[in-house]
Amino acid sequence: MNRLSARSFLLALIAVASLASIVLFVPWTFLGSKMAPLPASISGQVDNSPALGLDGMIVYIDEQGQPPVTLTAGWHNKELRQPASGDAYFKIASISKLYLAVVAVKLAAQHHLKLDNTLMDYLPEMAADIPGAANITVRMLLQHRSGIPDYIDADGFDWFSPPTSPADLLSLVKNRPLAFTPGTRYSYSNSNYVIVAAIIDRVSGKSYRELIDDKILRPLKLENTFFSSKEVNMARLMSGYIKGLDVDVKPVWFTGASSEMVATAADTGKFIRALNNGSLLTSQEQRIYGSVYEFGHTGLLPGYSSIARYHQDIDTVVVQFVNNSGDDTWALSEANYDRVVAIIRKRRKEN
Repeated sequence: MNRLSARSFLLALIAVASLASIVLFVPWTFLGSKMAPLPASISGQVDNSPALGLDGMIVYIDEQGQPPVTLTAGWHNKELRQPASGDAYFKIASISKLYLAVVAVKLAAQHHLKLDNTLMDYLPEMAADIPGAANITVRMLLQHRSGIPDYIDADGFDWFSPPTSPADLLSLVKNRPLAFTPGTRYSYSNSNYVIVAAIIDRVSGKSYRELIDDKILRPLKLENTFFSSKEVNMARLMSGYIKGLDVDVKPVWFTGASSEMVATAADTGKFIRALNNGSLLTSQEQRIYGSVYEFGHTGLLPGYSSIARYHQDIDTVVVQFVNNSGDDTWALSEANYDRVVAIIRKRRKEN
């Protein structure tokens, strides 16, 4: 076999192996959702989500210069055959971290909180149980660069019967070794934001919930945002489903500032718009915030997947709630979200 023939043979083998890997490992539903032609309208994309195996979906779109719209598909509660509702409450999971980061930044701008002070400075009683606490700053906690392990990875954490207090959550990482030297790496950890909440409580003399209410919810008139699923009418809370389990996990209650909040898609979208357009933060606060955390977020809890982002190039906020988790749900949810944004971009380009 000459060199050219050998090279052609090798390329053919690589092609066959690549095709085999796609056939064996890539979910065809996900691949189809990514590669199918874009529908002419956003509603066409959203309406197709149940066919992909997503039980229920809410999409909120705030496009500058246009009235906000909310689209739905699938079920609010599939056992009761209740259609998805645009004003449903939803467990927004880690999107909650954005609200806490805003409060921390506002306290820092007012010199009540120093971002480069340490855990030892603010919570010495807690620091005794966390190795390296004298080197972990508030900034590192906000940026997920502390090295503190995530409590959800600890032995004893049960998604279906989670701890019911912040102290119980943090007890799961008590005296556990750090994942890395503080400040040297990034590793997402819910523990960080439970600690940030405790620091806010200490330095402000108020609870972080009071401050979120005072500094975010009331100024923005977010009357459909809450701190717990225990605070809302459960009939209005969207049901949650895990692929492979025939049960509604809506009753499972989560605590802790990292993931506890409940809101409508519209309230979440209004918050994301205000966070990005400067109406929530002063120019000084905006600069500080940009140095410590994100301006959009995703969220994931059993039965609930959420995405909330601002897209500067099209001056549009898109929030998507899907009441599923597990299996290929997250990949399908992200693919759907990306296609909604792509449809908006295409329409703006054509106009």
